Amino acid sequence: MANRTIPRLLQTPAVVLLLFWMLIPLGMTLFFSFIRYVLNNLRNPHWTSPSIENWRGFGNYQFVWGQDSFWLAMKNSLVIVTSILFLTVILGVLIAVLINRSFKGRGIVRVLLISPFFVMPAVNGVLWINMILDPVLGLQGIAVGAINDLQNAPLVGWFFSLWPTLEPISFRATQTSSIAVIMMVVWQWTPFAILIFMTSLQSEDQQQKEAAVLDGASTWSQFRFLTLPHLGRPIAIVVMIQAIFHLSLYAEIEIVSRGNGNKNLPYYIGELVNNNIGAASAAGIFAVILANIVAIFLLRMVGKTLME
Repeated sequence: MANRTIPRLLQTPAVVLLLFWMLIPLGMTLFFSFIRYVLNNLRNPHWTSPSIENWRGFGNYQFVWGQDSFWLAMKNSLVIVTSILFLTVILGVLIAVLINRSFKGRGIVRVLLISPFFVMPAVNGVLWINMILDPVLGLQGIAVGAINDLQNAPLVGWFFSLWPTLEPISFRATQTSSIAVIMMVVWQWTPFAILIFMTSLQSEDQQQKEAAVLDGASTWSQFRFLTLPHLGRPIAIVVMIQAIFHLSLYAEIEIVSRGNGNKNLPYYIGELVNNNIGAASAAGIFAVILANIVAIFLLRMVGKTLME
């Protein structure tokens, strides 16, 4: 018993600190979500301070639940996160398998592939929206202009004149802003998936692959029946970790369009918190519930994968 008591006593300060670290903000958020707490209200100045006298019950939750913008933010959050996970896993697996072979300069290629992961989100957003996706000064605008100029080129101009004139896409618009966010986050987080998958491929059983080659198995069959099952656990872990991070995306959405068409739950809460703290707290509780549902689902998926 003494051997167990001493480690537990040593762990107690850290556990208590973590509990306070989590429970105090959560408790304050819960309290604010049940009261009228509005920072700027001339008609009811007593609402500007967090007091139990301003008790509202589930009024803030009903207010948030009835907002169309809340459901739009919920839908955008799920669409953006799902799209990012789908693309990063596919690209990560394909690139990891591609660079798992020996070739000259493989070390440099690996470093270059992993480097985008270390770019700060705000810098990533500014880089993409201004230097790459801008319809006038970005690489997109330059490329579209160069393709259109081919219609006047000698010898081949007649061929390109058969095609319609291309127009650059404004990725700050409502219809395309989510696509811009997905592209820039996929570019930044695919290296993370590559790193995990590349590390996992180092432990793949080469004897099985050699036996498959001797049996006449095609490259696709080896990938489907040997490599993919081997990557099952890493894929589940990558999906879980990325889902937790991407549910809290904010910087990229602010930089691309300030929530115009791609507003997610964190951005929606950020708008409310400028004035209506009570409603923002209620929306935050909804976000916590959504994150826990996603986390439970992913943890069950990861646990099932690890047990196989």
